[in-house]
Amino acid sequence: MKKILSTLAIAATMTAGAAAADSGYPDRAITLVVPYGPGGASDLAGRALAESAKPFLGQPVTVINKPGAGGMNGARSVVESDADGYTVLLARVGMALTPAVNPQATVDWDAYTFLSALEATPMILAVKGDAPYNTVEELLTAIKDSNGAMSYAASGATAIDGFSTQALLSDAGLDPLTAATLVPYKGGGALATALLGGHVDFLAVSAGSLLPHVESGDMKALMVYAPARMSKLPDVPTAAELDYEQAGQVTGWSALYAPKDLPADVLAKWQDVLGQVATDETWLTLADRRGSISTVGTVDMSAYAQEQYELFNGLAKKFGYLPAE
Repeated sequence: MKKILSTLAIAATMTAGAAAADSGYPDRAITLVVPYGPGGASDLAGRALAESAKPFLGQPVTVINKPGAGGMNGARSVVESDADGYTVLLARVGMALTPAVNPQATVDWDAYTFLSALEATPMILAVKGDAPYNTVEELLTAIKDSNGAMSYAASGATAIDGFSTQALLSDAGLDPLTAATLVPYKGGGALATALLGGHVDFLAVSAGSLLPHVESGDMKALMVYAPARMSKLPDVPTAAELDYEQAGQVTGWSALYAPKDLPADVLAKWQDVLGQVATDETWLTLADRRGSISTVGTVDMSAYAQEQYELFNGLAKKFGYLPAE
């Protein structure tokens, strides 16, 4: 993610804070819609934000899980809500990816007011702990030599954990669809179990699903998909560091969205609140505990959401999932 904090941005935040001080918003509880089920990475991020933002909002934040349709059910419920600031969305990468790869998606990537980025949620390229590969290059050489016999686990070809591997294969000059075989599984736990059980040779999925196994030595982390190295894996390079251009743009993330046409005073209040959340010890501690990297106040979320949409739309066309223009 691009760092864009500047004197101009800081000045804008200070102006927003002054405007927010004159607003009566909020005068009741705020609903934060998490568009996936309880217990997952998005749910944990939503509950961490609810806890961290409450003191600065002066009102409770109630987390509601609305899963289904790859996150689109929850997203649609928010964009169809009143633009009064009392219903907001814990957005995930799926809010950009799903419309990028599915022309029938019910919510466009830009159907929101973009309040802020929240966090990067790294992904890990991993092999079993006893695998003979210690670097990404060694793994890619083995994949090339296998002529398609090696396999990886992912939740779907056009899911982020499918694109994470396919982008890497493409960066390495391999056919992203045939160089290795995708074996589909549902959920991070099932993906991790597939690798631990030797049913696949490698995977590149969310860090939260793999970190305990990496820390135990049952898996080896070869690379992370993240804007910076993970504090828990300081010796593991990022895709960008290794000059994998497409893979270097793939990562999980969370953001805060609201319905379009949010009133200026509500937007100003959230800018003020999120400016305080950015340095809040509770927020930073919970992010580190989840293996996430806080990005509050460091990203132009509107521009980043568009970049992510264009990235996945471009990959879908390049890899043949959508017709090329």
